[in-house]
Amino acid sequence: MLQHNSRPEVGRFLQCTLPLFPRTTVNDHPLGLVFDMDGTLVDSGLDFQLIRREMGIADRQPILEAIQQMSPGEADRCREILARHERAGAERATLMPGVTDFLAEVRRRGWPAAVLTRNTRPLTLLTLDRLGLHFDPIITRDDAPAKPDPTAIEQICAAWRLPPERIVVIGDFLFDVQVAHRAAARAVLFTAGRDPQGLPGADEADFLLESFQMSDELFRWLAELA
Repeated sequence: MLQHNSRPEVGRFLQCTLPLFPRTTVNDHPLGLVFDMDGTLVDSGLDFQLIRREMGIADRQPILEAIQQMSPGEADRCREILARHERAGAERATLMPGVTDFLAEVRRRGWPAAVLTRNTRPLTLLTLDRLGLHFDPIITRDDAPAKPDPTAIEQICAAWRLPPERIVVIGDFLFDVQVAHRAAARAVLFTAGRDPQGLPGADEADFLLESFQMSDELFRWLAELA
């Protein structure tokens, strides 16, 4: 049963904004997991505040959306800055602790797994290939409108033939929570050891995951959904 908390706690069940559905076996009606990449599956060391300073945009302003509002020349300059940082991130990325075992358990349970990232397709494939990670589908900002637009989740639902309420999005940022809920899916916010108090998206997430190395309670929650 979900526990209703006035303030979310790491590793605790949160009040869910979606109804619980009847339990089925994994083979009858599996869950589908959609993972963010940078900051969730991998540590690519991207310093988004540094990127913003180099571009000359405001702190916390979404980078892709800011570029869309620029003049063509300024947008090209900022895209070059972003591409330089993202390539460096792809080349140095390492797996987050516990990800390998977590994904092995997902496969054991027969749940399909996708990646949905605001990164580019070439650099996403470079990162995943370097680290030996395999997902289907992989959707980037080159393939669909960027998160938090729910189009990509709708595409994943169609590919898997699953309704959105059977989809769980796992990511480390507010946009991951928003894209899940805009698609009527569920959202797990990966806090990566950060204090959830005041963390954007923590109050809206259905579950908070502190570490992939401490995922037993998350798997129990997912099993209840399945």
